[in-house]
Amino acid sequence: MVELAKFDKDNLANNISDMALALREEARRLGRQLFGDDSGKDARFADRLLGIYQDAQDKDILLIHNPGGWGNSPMENCTHWERSVVTGISTTLEKLGCSFSVSQYFRGGVGWREHLQDIRDYIRFFSFEREVLAAEVEFLTEHIENLRIIMIGVSQGAGFSNAVMQRLSELKRVYSIELGVFFFHRPRRVITERTLIIDHNGLMTDAVIEGDLITMVMTLPMAFLRWVKHRLRGKPVKFSRCIKLAGHDYHWEYPKVSQQIGDFLKVNFSARH
Repeated sequence: MVELAKFDKDNLANNISDMALALREEARRLGRQLFGDDSGKDARFADRLLGIYQDAQDKDILLIHNPGGWGNSPMENCTHWERSVVTGISTTLEKLGCSFSVSQYFRGGVGWREHLQDIRDYIRFFSFEREVLAAEVEFLTEHIENLRIIMIGVSQGAGFSNAVMQRLSELKRVYSIELGVFFFHRPRRVITERTLIIDHNGLMTDAVIEGDLITMVMTLPMAFLRWVKHRLRGKPVKFSRCIKLAGHDYHWEYPKVSQQIGDFLKVNFSARH
């Protein structure tokens, strides 16, 4: 009996190992389809995807945060209000009794050369990057039964989230919360019952959504002064962090923001669902 128990345990371990190898190979194959012969990129893609899989495999929900700006800022470097939205959503899901994990998708590179490459993708409504994130989401929902995914997009990240949602229109377990979309992407977005759009913080009109170019340009001199001030203090920050645009602020503390998101989560993720 002891030997039989040991055999079963070893056999289970072997099966788990075989499953992990199969998943890794599938992730690598998916990476090769996306990145071609760039073995470094397809390996990094597979490692990232499997890491997210391990974190989410026993959860109800995966939150994917698509940062604003160039889309390359870790959570700790995002604006305070952007972090507050992710925290507020997490707290609300906890109250609803949902288990979840959180990841970020970085769609942009770091450095001016990378930014020039990224601009081409932005103009094409994220034609390449949306395919990469869509492939990740399809992989995860295929291999984790009943996993639901919520994308949280801010500014440029809101437009990117919408582009991914359009790519995944047939996948009913994916939802999107989009705040303050950049005006350039506004005509292209599509709104479904699984999409929450927030274009106003309840306090003032968002210059970014309305395409108020005069207001946006007028903020640049002050932004430059803030940027210089941080550097002189020995605490340099990204220039984008120094830009303060009227109405482009969706802090969780604003009732119109937290109430809309809270209602959306309760309707779609309460216990009865």
